[in-house]
Amino acid sequence: MAAPDTRTPTWINYWGWGSGDMLGAGAQAVITGWLAYFFITFCGLSAVETGLILGLPRLLEAITCPLIGYISDNLRHTWVGRKIGRRKIFLILTIPLLPSFALIFVTGQTFTYYLVTFIFFEFLYTMFLIPWETLAAEMTKDYKKKAKFAGARMLVAQSSAILASYLPTLIINNFGGKDSSGTFLIMAAIFGGLFSLVVLLVVLFTWERPYTEAEKLIQLEPMDWTRAAMIPVNMFRDLFSTLRIKAFRQHLSLYLGGYISQDIFNTAFPLFVATVMMGATLVISQLMTTMYIAQLISVMIAINVVIRTGPTTAYRMAISFVGAALLLFLAFYLIQPAGFSEGLKAMNGDLFASAVPTSPAFNPTVLFWLFAPIILAGLGRGTLNFVPWSVYNYLPDVDEAVTAQRREGIFAGVMTFVRKIAQSGAIVATTSLIGLGGFVSPDKNHPGAVVVQTPQAVQVLVLVMVGGPLLVMLWGLWVSWSFRLNARTHEVLIHEVERLRAGATEAESPESKAIVENLTGWKFERLWGRG
Repeated sequence: MAAPDTRTPTWINYWGWGSGDMLGAGAQAVITGWLAYFFITFCGLSAVETGLILGLPRLLEAITCPLIGYISDNLRHTWVGRKIGRRKIFLILTIPLLPSFALIFVTGQTFTYYLVTFIFFEFLYTMFLIPWETLAAEMTKDYKKKAKFAGARMLVAQSSAILASYLPTLIINNFGGKDSSGTFLIMAAIFGGLFSLVVLLVVLFTWERPYTEAEKLIQLEPMDWTRAAMIPVNMFRDLFSTLRIKAFRQHLSLYLGGYISQDIFNTAFPLFVATVMMGATLVISQLMTTMYIAQLISVMIAINVVIRTGPTTAYRMAISFVGAALLLFLAFYLIQPAGFSEGLKAMNGDLFASAVPTSPAFNPTVLFWLFAPIILAGLGRGTLNFVPWSVYNYLPDVDEAVTAQRREGIFAGVMTFVRKIAQSGAIVATTSLIGLGGFVSPDKNHPGAVVVQTPQAVQVLVLVMVGGPLLVMLWGLWVSWSFRLNARTHEVLIHEVERLRAGATEAESPESKAIVENLTGWKFERLWGRG
């Protein structure tokens, strides 16, 4: 279990840990990209019922996310923590259960069935995600190495999203069943197997924070039932204590500004393509694939930008790209370009082949409206995904300056807790507004049938898809102007933390003091648990 303090991550550790985002991001790409469309189109559920299924489990995770983070942090000096690993025990338990993901995509079931199966998978997802997210912060304290972990993670995340978006096209082309529910069941079964495989890779190629010589002398803690009964109280105390860290509060705003905008867009976009652009599953699949390829390119660029200039410049550029994409989608709805519908039909569902100039279906106007906005959206979204998680790895260092503790698990729990609550609200609000606008699902006896929506329903759908993301991104943009955590300030922070650990009570210089106080939001004399 123990590892030498000088252990250094190599490429196999970066990618071994990063492979976990095949589950972390891959599952979310399927859920946010396809599940609402699947429920509404093939299961006969209303938009409101769909929103409840996707939203209610997130509310339950208000308990499970911080609870798993808290328990994981506090297993360090137990038999499980020493022999198996306080993080890895959770990962190992999920491996045989993750193929249950496919159960969500069985058609002909009741609202209760879909709710229960989705809750079960979301619990497994949380059991993996919280401990896994802590490992990169435990394996190194170096700014650039942490950026490499974040980069590997995001590259895997975007690759998994590409797979999630393009698998329906591959399945339809190889097995038939255009606009069939069976396409999604096959996709979910493939992903379920991949999820178990990547969790195994994480277990094999990562390690937890090494035990110091002093920690090795600590006796293993027996089970204390009184202490166990206090877990909920202590958990929420620690949960809210993270919000006392200024950089973390700002980070949550950047995080939610980028991610909630994508939750709204992901939920509404397939319905937008089906009703405004008059495309079906094949068209949605290929447009989403294009977007995720652009996101992958964006992440590769953002890795270097964040390392060299810090996260905020990249974040602002990303918002400008996504904003431009949303305005183009709005322009398409308002203009209704002449000949677009006929040109799309001529492509016969194969957008990529029709983009070749020699193709009989080649149509520059149609291709512009199909690909220009979605590529811009992808270029922005990739960076919006990367920036918050590149910053997250440094937040336990800021917290350590205040508390003199390492609380990676609590921060991972809070991040996921806030994310789930916000995602729940975003999805429920999005589907509810679309439903209230008059959007109608196909009859349960005719899954996949085309339903002509009223002009009011389409108008509400467009306003939600465009206006919602713009509002939350503007919030994140505003906060970004006061966020100061970057490579230079992090280096100063780490230096001051080492001095505090050695017993210092004053900063090395006025500049260092100002930097640390700005990041923590605390006066220097109150740091290191003295506040």
